[in-house]
Amino acid sequence: MSSPAARLRAHLASTPFTVMPCCFDGLSARLIGDAGFDVTFMSGFAVSASRIGQPDTGLISYGEMVDTARNVVAATRALVIGDGDTGYGNALNVKRTVKGYAQAGMAAVMIEDQVAPKRCGHTRGKLVVDRVEAVNRIKAAVDAREEGADILILARTDARHGHGLDEALERARAFRDAGADMLFVEAPQSIEEMETICREVPGVHMANLVEGGATPMLPHAELERIGYRLAAYPLTLLSAMTRAMQEALAVMKAGGHPNEALLDFADLRKAVGFDAYYEEEASYADRRD
Repeated sequence: MSSPAARLRAHLASTPFTVMPCCFDGLSARLIGDAGFDVTFMSGFAVSASRIGQPDTGLISYGEMVDTARNVVAATRALVIGDGDTGYGNALNVKRTVKGYAQAGMAAVMIEDQVAPKRCGHTRGKLVVDRVEAVNRIKAAVDAREEGADILILARTDARHGHGLDEALERARAFRDAGADMLFVEAPQSIEEMETICREVPGVHMANLVEGGATPMLPHAELERIGYRLAAYPLTLLSAMTRAMQEALAVMKAGGHPNEALLDFADLRKAVGFDAYYEEEASYADRRD
């Protein structure tokens, strides 16, 4: 069987546009794959929220992220792109992060140019390192790939926020020239900016669609027309889950029970894998040596 990275390369070569609901744990990854999505993205915002109950402000560690990556990959049939944040240190840390994500089974890893501690791309307080350091991070990631880490590199810049679109475009070009496989200019603020990104920097571009964020929420057909190849929805499932739990808790606090909002127990068992487990278990019980 081909590697996750090879399968993602083949997918990108044959698929003009890919929608990626983002995962944050084994269950969300399983549900995304079971729903028929070919690729998902492990969101750092969502992992930080779900795993440590803290905001995406650089509090979660490489060890926690790569451990979640292993669980996510093991739970889903979808290919997974992992949020590698800033690489968690200098160039050698970046290489370790890339190799660790490859070993975890990720098809691609994202490395960005924010200072540490980083911030969610659609929140305040973002700062980026200088362009030389930013490019060196991507070079280190590419070096790790060339040294045997079988994984694609998604290069992200947050320079639009504090330095303007022109600087973000320059960084994206430099990342592409350094060997990045995919590009991600975070938080363009208009359709015109999105069109400029895809027109001025040829490559495989990812759009990041955050409900209530800086980037326009566009239909899939419009994103494809603009030139995006990947569309990530990093918070959609986390937001849906959080709202559902808050509403259920409010009902229970008021003395009721949220029966009508719940899955049937049989459907819940199926969603988490009991039916598949019992079927495989039975296949071994029926064997005779």
